Amino acid sequence: MNPDITAYNKTQTKTDEAICNLLAQEINIHLPQAENKIWHRHPVWFLDGNPVVGYSKLKDSVRLLFWSGQSFGEPGLLPEGSFKAAEARYIHESEVNKKDLKRWLKKAARIQWDYKNIVKRRGVLERLK
Repeated sequence: MNPDITAYNKTQTKTDEAICNLLAQEINIHLPQAENKIWHRHPVWFLDGNPVVGYSKLKDSVRLLFWSGQSFGEPGLLPEGSFKAAEARYIHESEVNKKDLKRWLKKAARIQWDYKNIVKRRGVLERLK
């Protein structure tokens, strides 16, 4: 794993660090081809330069974010923002359902909107996959 992501996880409380480590481990297992790095101060995984999944520490939870998640058709993911993103929030490691996460990560690779070029297209998203 990217050492910057490991360092990010270590800055969290023990409970949040456990969530972050679990998420990073599962994402790396199920998206081995993805590049991962700290982007806008948070761990993010990219496929062909397009952000697909990441997580961040919020005040009361750890948010797992899928950039194209609203297109997954998954009840466990809630819409986030004005584009196609969807999220799940966790306050304890035991809340992370690995089976759901695996399914979401498969969809993240298969269903993508082009966030890489959103600025060039002046806020217009186009479907990649």
